Amino acid sequence: MSPHLMTDHAAISSPQASQTAAQKPEWSVDLTAGAPCLHASGVWTVQNGGMLTFPPDGLSKAQSGATLNIDTDQLERWDSAFITFLWDVKQAAGKAGVIFDPDHLPEAAQRLLALLPDKPAGNSNSKKPPAPFLERVGDRTLNALTETGTVTELALETTKGAAQTVTGKGGMRLKDLASDIWNAGPSALLIVGIVNFLVGAILAFVGLVELRRFAAEIYVANLVGIACAREISAIMTAIIMAGRTGGAYAARISTMLGNEEIDALQVFGIPVSSYILLPSILSLALMMPLLYIYGTLIAIFGGFVVAMGMMSVSAIGYWTTTFDGVALHEFVFGFIKSFFFASFIALAACRVGLKAGRSAADVGIAATRAVVIGIVGIIAMDAMFAVIANALDF
Repeated sequence: MSPHLMTDHAAISSPQASQTAAQKPEWSVDLTAGAPCLHASGVWTVQNGGMLTFPPDGLSKAQSGATLNIDTDQLERWDSAFITFLWDVKQAAGKAGVIFDPDHLPEAAQRLLALLPDKPAGNSNSKKPPAPFLERVGDRTLNALTETGTVTELALETTKGAAQTVTGKGGMRLKDLASDIWNAGPSALLIVGIVNFLVGAILAFVGLVELRRFAAEIYVANLVGIACAREISAIMTAIIMAGRTGGAYAARISTMLGNEEIDALQVFGIPVSSYILLPSILSLALMMPLLYIYGTLIAIFGGFVVAMGMMSVSAIGYWTTTFDGVALHEFVFGFIKSFFFASFIALAACRVGLKAGRSAADVGIAATRAVVIGIVGIIAMDAMFAVIANALDF
């Protein structure tokens, strides 16, 4: 039951005030004096029916700017029900412009009441009006420039750490570098070999079907060799490593962030860039070009296997055509692209891991984001390399 206004006595009181049981929680507001006073008595516990409510307009007739005093001389036991009631009183006082004075409350009640917010939480489902179009474009542009600067700074710190490691002044542990090299290199040979073998076989099959119409089946060796050495093997190997190693980097670093290991390193003054990021970035940058060479050879072999099953040409003739048709600069071009692909994948994955949240769900989000950014970045960088190679006639 809600309290009601007693106009004949100029006071507001709870419905329990008419009961004879003295132990029942009771309250009343005296508005006759110069300052309003809230009287609370009885046992204010949940079990004793202490979950009373104070009307939002209960202090509307009080003088604005007055101080609400609270009389708790007759108050006996109380629990969170009394704190809930006081919080309602505080909201009503703020609405009426009355100053809520908690000094006469029990000390424990004052501490609990201080933990509550001054105002009720707003509606989280309320939608804010969208910002103007130019403002949104400006915010995203600034965020993109900030991230570009952060990643560039991270790349410079990594390069500086690598130079210091060569001179023997770096903070990177060789044990960490060896472990990351193993995970980014030999451990990936199987998946890189299988994917590139199948890609080479598919290229050879499609090429034979089309070239057979022009009686030019032998040129399938040139097709597979040039396509794999210049584009396909570098891109496929980079995509595999973005999903396999880039996601692992982001998940590992975000897990360390959630476990406060990154914070511990910073407290001890250990640079995160040289202790954690440098081994990861350096190992992938060293292994990716080697994996590219390995993947290219496996892809060419996959094309050879399909060609031998569909063409009436000797194995020596096929390999001779391949060696004559694929120039060395094709491998050099793919080798250089692989190095830049690896650097981008590692830097992006480490950056995503460092800016991830600290919950378990954020680990999966960081890994997914690192893979997506890595794959999209690889395709974009490959398009840039194609334009540059065309401009330089390479």
